Amino acid sequence: MLSNQILQNTIDGLKGITRRDICVVERDGKVLASTDYQMNEITDDSLSAFVASQAETQSLLGNNYFKVFDNGIAEYVVVIKGDDDESYRIGKITAFHLQSLLIAYKERFDKDNFIKNLLLDNLLLVDIYSRAKKLRIENNTRRVVYLVEADNESEINPVEVIRNMFPSKGRDFVTVVDDKYIILVKEIHDRDSNEEIEKQAMDIRDTLCAEMMNKVYVSMGTPVTDLKNVSNSYKEAKMALEVRRIFEPEKSIINYDKLGIGRIIYQLPLPLCKMFVGEVLHGQSVDQFDEETLSTIGMFFECSLNISETARQLYIHRNTLVYRLDRIQKMTGLDLRTFDDAIMFKITMMVSRYLEYTERNGY
Repeated sequence: MLSNQILQNTIDGLKGITRRDICVVERDGKVLASTDYQMNEITDDSLSAFVASQAETQSLLGNNYFKVFDNGIAEYVVVIKGDDDESYRIGKITAFHLQSLLIAYKERFDKDNFIKNLLLDNLLLVDIYSRAKKLRIENNTRRVVYLVEADNESEINPVEVIRNMFPSKGRDFVTVVDDKYIILVKEIHDRDSNEEIEKQAMDIRDTLCAEMMNKVYVSMGTPVTDLKNVSNSYKEAKMALEVRRIFEPEKSIINYDKLGIGRIIYQLPLPLCKMFVGEVLHGQSVDQFDEETLSTIGMFFECSLNISETARQLYIHRNTLVYRLDRIQKMTGLDLRTFDDAIMFKITMMVSRYLEYTERNGY
């Protein structure tokens, strides 16, 4: 079913070319779009009789009427002012144009529905290939799934922005399965590297940020070469956004292949995580450390365990930093100046952040 806005834009354009007023009516007589407000009263019995008849065109009350079919059923009636040959020709052209739009939008809907079910694993293997063939979607083509998280309260529709960026029908698909994310199933070349795939994500982010004037996050799964594996790429992209939210909230481009240790922690059972933190911190939690201690630890890790550089970055004396590190060792039993203990504490902080996130979101 075409929207009223599409119908109105279509007949406005046709009127600009033909200089004839056009009206589009539903089969029950309701006016959907019109270029002349005087044509909004087309609700007479003659119209109902025309819809019920076998005729495809008819001249009534000084106007020409034309049916627009969908699967053999009259979906719309086009009304052209005048009953001369010129109005008949314009009516046939309008009806044909709307018929083509119906077919195109129906095909787009079918493809969108197929992609949604494919992403959500709602299709049997045999159905995937048979339906893809009917919809003329290639199977053995390299694809990657991008997941876009954007502010849906903006006046700009991010879905339409992305569709305008990737207008290739039958190759790239833009859809939504919930109110959180926009999904792009993008066809890529065999020669496209990981860097080029990430660059495409940056282009999406930059375009949406410029249009919406808001923060945008884009994640991607791993490339797949078979339609049945597209859902795996989608799940990976979704996990990448979740992992970003927990461990790297400042990042706007997230590649599943570069999640590192965060991906491992995200998949650990919660009881195991709690047990690990309890063993390392001897019953304490990271929340018990004051802001000064946490900022010291964070900078020490950023400076690759270099005491002199950390002290310089924190604008403190070297001995002050050594004192703080000694205090942390007394609290936790871990000497962050040694590589093994530093790794242990870094992992403990990440696991603690994961536990905090799950508790906050009621997992």
